[in-house]
Amino acid sequence: MKAELCTTVVCHECSNHVHLPALKPRQKALCPRCGFVLTKHTKDSFQKLMAFAISAFIFLALSMPFKFLGFSASGQEQSIGIISGLNVLVEQDYLFLAIIQMLSIVILPAIVLVGLIAVVIPIQLNKEVPYAKRTLDLVYALIPWSMAEIFLIGVLVSLIKISSMADITMGLSFYAYIGFTLCMSATVLYTDKHQLYLSATKEHHSSHPLNRSQSIQRTWALLITSIILYIPANLLPIMNTRFLGANEPSTILGGVLLLWESGSYPIALIIFIASVIVPIGKLVILIWLNYTVQNGMDKKHSERIFWYRVTEFIGRWSMVDVFVVAILVSLIQLGNTMTILPGPASIAFCGVVILTMLAAMTFDTRLIWTDTAVKHE
Repeated sequence: MKAELCTTVVCHECSNHVHLPALKPRQKALCPRCGFVLTKHTKDSFQKLMAFAISAFIFLALSMPFKFLGFSASGQEQSIGIISGLNVLVEQDYLFLAIIQMLSIVILPAIVLVGLIAVVIPIQLNKEVPYAKRTLDLVYALIPWSMAEIFLIGVLVSLIKISSMADITMGLSFYAYIGFTLCMSATVLYTDKHQLYLSATKEHHSSHPLNRSQSIQRTWALLITSIILYIPANLLPIMNTRFLGANEPSTILGGVLLLWESGSYPIALIIFIASVIVPIGKLVILIWLNYTVQNGMDKKHSERIFWYRVTEFIGRWSMVDVFVVAILVSLIQLGNTMTILPGPASIAFCGVVILTMLAAMTFDTRLIWTDTAVKHE
């Protein structure tokens, strides 16, 4: 990819018009007002993107047909693949969790990869890209919902939680999925939005028109619903463990305390941060941001955009606890000896994560800077 000629672009996060110079390799252009990364120049980025995208797709395909994890305890064995694990959730009448997991770890990442490959191949061949804008719009809308790396962390947390009570084996699909996750992350790393739109459509990517009242109202609606769902998510059991015929329900905080008392301090901290600190912190920050733009606050622009980016980055990681429950339920089905079932809080908590992510997307960061002739702070 060649460095583009000097051009003027509009920052998507603050609507500032920025004059972009030609970039050298390893250089990136930042918005002087809000610090948003407008574009970056990586040598042979399209070739690298293609290589990682194709590799990721191959690894994803290889992770489907083989055993993913195996579990044995008290002479009984259970093994699952990625697809068969979803069947267990469906059999337990938790179709919603199965759909969310299938979409976020298989279907949506696959669509992202196919979309990028379909756009980059014609660019490399110097041909017109059919439906380029629609394809790229879809790709960038789905990237935040592609959660392969979060699922993999959930798998590792699950293995640590049950390693003391059973023997765990990893199948070929497990290692293939690790390869997929690494290649998928590298693909996203080499995906430059500005350069892709410019090369595929010969135009700069443009944001949708600013609608102040719509953004504020929708954000409030999503945040209020998230708060309502967060109450049952913490009060109701997130999973039920049946051990030798006895049923033991576990809430989010109860599970954290159990891990802490058993000496699994790092895992307890991960679950506590992802399931308690992150959702509460994200809700508080988004409520503050939406309140400030609704009341026309004309200061702390850099501070507010910083905290928005924090919520945008950390919000997805709360799905770790949802994936942990889904994995344990799929894996541990040994009848009266030991069985784990999902609790109603798992659906409520999943709803909290999804709605807070939607609230962050609905909140228009340009409102922080609207009608303000601010200088770079």
